[in-house]
Amino acid sequence: MYSQNDLDEAVASGAMSTESATALRSFVERQRALPSVDEEHFRLITGFNDIFVSIAAAILLFAVGWIGQSIGTALGLVISERGDGGPSFVAPAAIAAMAWGLAMFFTAKRRMALPSILFVFAFVGGVLAAVGFAGAQIVFSLGDPALNNPLLRDQSTGAVVFGTIGAIAFAVAAAAAWLHWRTFKVPVTIAAGAAAAAGIALAIVAAIVGDKVENMRDILLGATLVLGIGMFLFAMRWDSSDPARVTRRSDVAFWLHLLAAPMIVHPVFTLLGLNDGNASVAEGLVVVLLYIALGVTALAIDRRALLVSALAYVLFALQALFSKFGAVELNVALTALVIGSSLLLLSAFWHQARVMVVRPLPEALRSKLPNLQRPLLEQDAIPQAAA
Repeated sequence: MYSQNDLDEAVASGAMSTESATALRSFVERQRALPSVDEEHFRLITGFNDIFVSIAAAILLFAVGWIGQSIGTALGLVISERGDGGPSFVAPAAIAAMAWGLAMFFTAKRRMALPSILFVFAFVGGVLAAVGFAGAQIVFSLGDPALNNPLLRDQSTGAVVFGTIGAIAFAVAAAAAWLHWRTFKVPVTIAAGAAAAAGIALAIVAAIVGDKVENMRDILLGATLVLGIGMFLFAMRWDSSDPARVTRRSDVAFWLHLLAAPMIVHPVFTLLGLNDGNASVAEGLVVVLLYIALGVTALAIDRRALLVSALAYVLFALQALFSKFGAVELNVALTALVIGSSLLLLSAFWHQARVMVVRPLPEALRSKLPNLQRPLLEQDAIPQAAA
């Protein structure tokens, strides 16, 4: 099975002409009887060997992390207040180093999709954990068995210290993601770097606010919502640069939307008090209306991530609604029936629904959204599109 990215790389290497790639895309589109622009193509697996390699790599990374933890413990490089054992920065550092080494072969040479995604998370996450653990170890090493630590004498100071450590760790992780992207060009890397950048902002907010206010959780949720909206706009910037969705930029946008969706959905529903475990009829109706609004937005941008991210909330809300109206024994079944059938119906008529949503929009906005039709422009298939 060949992906859009494979065709781009084939054109870029000269193995296939632009006309041949265009003809192949048109043929596949006609076979599917749906505009391929409405399909969210992205590389996850290219074959079972991807799964095989990913399982083997996960086992290897786990072993490397275990050995790294043992070495760190033996050398006394652990986070500890009283001298006893704790996590060591050696373990995640070893995992990050191994992930980079594996990516040199399986990503750079073999171009395997699923293992490459695994290596991105292992590398960026390993760097983040290594820097964070090292900073925490330095802080705790300044104390003594009596816990007379000058940096942790009160909660306010501790919040500033650990917020600063978190910001530094996320900053280094973002730099690591940038380096990984420059080297391997794995689409999910941009989302990993963007998540690290959002972590910097949240860590700074936590350090500034600390325990000075009672509604610390609401402040962090509000900051997450703002960052989520920024992430969504960043994803739309990548999407608008490839309205035909035939280049790697579309894959990058997919992962950014997948990251932005929960950052928007969770704070909204939480701040409105819609997931406190006791939804009223009014709250349930609000959830349903919000989900419809998200559905319209998802249709406009041709991304299903928003619908998936809010699915748990609308399932809970509908279940509560059915319970309020007396269908206690069948509330779960009725909820699953309504949501499942609605999503399948929307999927079957996704393109028709998109037409109804997008065509009334202003031309300036419509031009930045994914194409309604399938006009494969020549510039979308030229070699530089693979960059």
